Amino acid sequence: MDRITAPRRRRPAGTRTTRKPSGQGREAWSRSIRRVGKVRREVVIMAKGWVFYALLVVFIVLVCPSEAFYLPGSYMHTYRQGEEIWAKVNSLTSIETELPFSYYSLPYCRPKDGIKKSAENLGELLMGDQIDNSPYRFRINVNESLYLCTTNPLDEGDVKLLKQRSRDLYQVNMILDNLPVRRFTEQNGVTIQWTGYPIGYTPEGTSDFYIINHLKFKVLVHKYEGSKVKVVGTGEGMEVISEADSDTKSGFEIVGFEVVPCSVKRDPEAMSKLTMYDKVDSVNCPLELEKSQLIREKEKISFTYEVEFVNSDIRWPSRWDAYLKMEGAKIHWFSIMNSLMVILFLAGIVFVIFLRTVRRDLTRYEELDKESQAQMNEELSGWKLVVGDVFREPTSSKLLCVMIGDGVQILGMAIVTILFAAFGFISPASRGMLLTGMIVLYMLLGIVAGYAAVRLWRTVKGTSEGWRSVSWSTACFFPGIVFIVLTVLNFMLWARNSTGALPISLFFGLLSLWFCVSVPLTLLGGFFGTRAEPIEFPVRTNQIPREIPTKKYSWLFIFGAGTLPFGTLFIELFFILSSIWLGRFYYVFGFLLVVLLLLVVVCAEVSVVLTYMHLCSEDWRWWWKAFFASGTVALYVFLYSINYLVFDLRSLSGPVSAMLYIGYSFIVSLAIMLATGTVGFLTSFSFVHYLFSSVKID
Repeated sequence: MDRITAPRRRRPAGTRTTRKPSGQGREAWSRSIRRVGKVRREVVIMAKGWVFYALLVVFIVLVCPSEAFYLPGSYMHTYRQGEEIWAKVNSLTSIETELPFSYYSLPYCRPKDGIKKSAENLGELLMGDQIDNSPYRFRINVNESLYLCTTNPLDEGDVKLLKQRSRDLYQVNMILDNLPVRRFTEQNGVTIQWTGYPIGYTPEGTSDFYIINHLKFKVLVHKYEGSKVKVVGTGEGMEVISEADSDTKSGFEIVGFEVVPCSVKRDPEAMSKLTMYDKVDSVNCPLELEKSQLIREKEKISFTYEVEFVNSDIRWPSRWDAYLKMEGAKIHWFSIMNSLMVILFLAGIVFVIFLRTVRRDLTRYEELDKESQAQMNEELSGWKLVVGDVFREPTSSKLLCVMIGDGVQILGMAIVTILFAAFGFISPASRGMLLTGMIVLYMLLGIVAGYAAVRLWRTVKGTSEGWRSVSWSTACFFPGIVFIVLTVLNFMLWARNSTGALPISLFFGLLSLWFCVSVPLTLLGGFFGTRAEPIEFPVRTNQIPREIPTKKYSWLFIFGAGTLPFGTLFIELFFILSSIWLGRFYYVFGFLLVVLLLLVVVCAEVSVVLTYMHLCSEDWRWWWKAFFASGTVALYVFLYSINYLVFDLRSLSGPVSAMLYIGYSFIVSLAIMLATGTVGFLTSFSFVHYLFSSVKID
């Protein structure tokens, strides 16, 4: 397309040039008309593509099921008749304080062979899990009622600690064959399922505390017949079956683990004559408080339990269904449909923007035969006037490159993690694997972060000078902020002797992973970025910046734009917060994957619309505004987290618990800002580059 020379001086007002174009000029203008028509067709095709992709998302969501299968990380175990199996205990947890404590921090019975910690992965340690062995012994298909131990007389410290833990609603989390124990309660005629059982309770109308010292376990077993096939995959969710060897064994699979906790007052003198695992009489959970065990000084507490094995039709692959049963499916679908409506609305706006822009250009060129070139030049307005400044280097360009690099890294980690979880490769049976996988992916994607940051730096600066500083900053910006916040929170947890506090060894281990894996990979990615070709700008940048007209409420529109991406996210955000802070399982990763894809599309569309609006108002400083147009969704996520703390976690007690909640919410919100801001910026950059490369004006 022929370039159109911008006017260098204005003619006096009220004058008009009547010189008609020459034949050669008329021929050039005809070629311009034909080329603009071609550009128009290309842009129309591009705009239709936006609508096509939006409709494709609608089709996928409505036609394809979003249920996920899962491949838990434990192999199927079969047990012989009478074979012994031991329960394990995890950290004591509470929805009141969110501070986990060790099970043996309370005066509970200890195993004969001493306390032995189970091997824990990185995710379990970061979540505060501490899995220990316990004295609770089970013998397959043997129903029995057994005695464990009688404590020494409780002193003042024990009584105070037991009452405090009971007041804060701490739960004992027990595990058998990798299954958490469940209990059921009735509230207003509705049966509610819980994992774990309380340490103690306070009946209504009294200030006394009673301890749970008798447990009635029900173990569901399924008889597995050794057949001609066997499971050779990773087990529960989806089985890979092949011909069995001749040594396939039959046995019993544990497919359920339930408990009814009781408080039973026993004669401590009679109980102290027994030894561990002696048989005692089975009891029904007493309703009378006189028969329950009080928590008070100089009181000896006897711990007993009974086990009942029940045959079940539940198979091994389905034993986690009771824990992962999804509720509120209609709400998830409503959230997705709401997001689709927003996407279609924004896609329509983008479509109109492209058509309006190209139609105006075509109309102006068609009128060249009637008006003079000078008249045409005077009519130039809007985004075409900032052609010499639109690619001018933004303020704090290094920080922008660093944040884009970290955003690419976080976004890639989120997409890959949720994709694996949606297809069932990350299971709740593998405790901590989700967090471990996220950390490993984040470190490996450091090479992508370094490449993206340095290549953008080369594009903005036109040179590779300073790429090492950009790479180092990219490797340290987000992890450094997270490290500072976690260090402060860790000191709070250390002061409370919580198992959620990271050990010193793990602390230095994480630092070693950061500087020995993540930083070198980021530097390597930055080196590759210096070897990549920088993105060439389609127009030259003027030496003198163009004056920007005064616009009020510009940033108000930017912050308001974050409400649209937040509208696609907030319903799913409620379920995620409930799973994290209320101890519920979250495993609807199929829905989460769809919501993530919709969020990316909405962020891209919002940023393009806002960028076009600023260019039309002759504001060429679009770089940071494109980033925050979609990145401000993080502000609403953080505010919603505070709202959830105030209105849904009203029982959360203590300043330490509130600081933990706010600290973790800040880290998540920062990660969301970097990821969504990167989506908006990269989309706007592509839009601006395509727009000014299609219609070239000097």
